[in-house]
Formats: sequence, structure tokens, C-alpha cells
Amino acid sequence: MQSDTTTSPVERALDVLAGRRVVALTGAGLSTDSGIPDYRGPDSPPRTPMTYDEFRSGEPAQRRYWARSHVGWARMRRAEPNDGHRAFADLERTGALHGLITQNVDGLHRAAGSRSVIDLHGRIADVVCLGCRQITSRDELQERLAVLNPGFVATAGAEVQTAPDGDAVLESVEGFRIAPCTACGGVLKPDVVFFGENVPRDRVARAYAMVDALAPGPDGAGALLVAGSSLTVMSGLRFVRHASKHGIPVVIVNRGRTRGDEFATVLVDGGCSEVLPVLAAAAAGSAVA
Repeated sequence: MQSDTTTSPVERALDVLAGRRVVALTGAGLSTDSGIPDYRGPDSPPRTPMTYDEFRSGEPAQRRYWARSHVGWARMRRAEPNDGHRAFADLERTGALHGLITQNVDGLHRAAGSRSVIDLHGRIADVVCLGCRQITSRDELQERLAVLNPGFVATAGAEVQTAPDGDAVLESVEGFRIAPCTACGGVLKPDVVFFGENVPRDRVARAYAMVDALAPGPDGAGALLVAGSSLTVMSGLRFVRHASKHGIPVVIVNRGRTRGDEFATVLVDGGCSEVLPVLAAAAAGSAVA
């Protein structure tokens, strides 16, 4: 990490990013200003997300998940990109950003206009059947669940707390009816990586390749820009470690400490919506084609 105290962290970040190819790694902290809470932010309450094994354990767990998701999705689908998402889309359009790896499942990067995106943990807008593997739309499932459970969302009330990953905190899910796969009758699951579930290997390989393209070479060098991630889980931290090991500068923008601080060239303790537009405006002016 740089020890220069004569300039601000944002200025040091700008110095690192200037003229370099940039790949971004983003986490839940980027979407908090869009109304989607995170798991580990400084002000986040303790949360216990459902694990993959728990979801697979049987209908009671699946009923609990889909009841919570049915209420949460009605809110999450209305979330819109914030200034942080738009900053990354602007960077891509100007050629400074060469790719984006997101741990978020909300789809807001694409909604903001980003195109070179690896959805590391999948997309909450898609549903997969654990039997036949058919992929269908979450909106379509929402309509089916509404027919099976008329008035359930309204009964939950506006005061119900929204939780990360598109669900809501409900005290009771009694009587909620879940919908099976229309093709084979199998169990439906959001097409996202649950805690305790592995990220698909091909997705990980594509992400590593995106980071490897930043290594110093004849065409110059790049930098990894981490935004809104505590890097608590290895899913994202491995790319930061990989970049550091191969001499690729790492800039981290996050509120509070992260598990990857020791690998950072520059740390910026701040909100993504405030910091990223500043970085984007300056980096775009010195983009490497």
C-alpha cells in the first residue's frame, strides 16, 4: 500500500489508474445507494442468508425462501442504477474499462449500460430448475406465485425489511404455495450462487482471464479497481490476490476495511456513488484503447 500522505487517497487512486487498462470487481456496497442493502457494510445488521444445502433440504426451506423472495422481488425489480453503476458504464464507453466482474446479482450494471460484464454469482432475474436445468424468467415466476398466493405481498406490509439478494425478512410464511418447474415439475431455484455453492468453473476461468489481461506486457499494463466489496469471501478475494501476485496494481474503494487491504496499492475509504464518478471522469480522459 502507498504511504504517501501529501496527497489524498482519491488523488493517489487517479495516479494509479491514469493511462491504464482497468478491470473492475464490484460488490454489494455499490448497490446500497439503489436501495439494496448489503451483508457486511459498516451499518448492516447481522444477517443469516440461506445456504445451498439448506435450500436443497426440502420443501419447508424452499417455501421459506420463495415466500421471502416473492415479497422482496416486488421491491428489488424497481431498483435503478446509481451514480456508481453509471460511472462504470461511462468508463466502458470511453475505452478505459476493459471488463467488469460483479459479485452482485441485481443486474444493475447492465441496466446502467455496461456490456462487458461477468455475473460471477449469477442473476436474480433468472430462475433455474434443479431437475431439467431449464432457465426461465423471474418475472414469469412472480406472476405464477401471485396467482398461487393472492394478496401475500400486500399482507406482508410496507414495513417489512428488505434483505440482500432480493428477499425480505418475514416472520411467517405459513400457507405459502411454491411453484414447480413447468417443464418437468422439478424444484425451482434462483439462478444465483448460494452461500456454500461453487461458482461455475467456466465463469471463474473467464474472470481470471480478464484479470490476466492486465499484466504488464508490450501493450502496457492495467489495474484492478475494486468497488463496494468487503472481499470477505474467497469468491472475490482470489482475484485481488491474483492481481497482486502478478504485479497488477489494485485500487480499493469501499466504506470500511476489507479482507484485501494488504494487497491494495491504494485504499479509498468512501462511498462508491461519490468516489467512482470522480475516478471515471479523470480516467476517461487518459483511457488506453
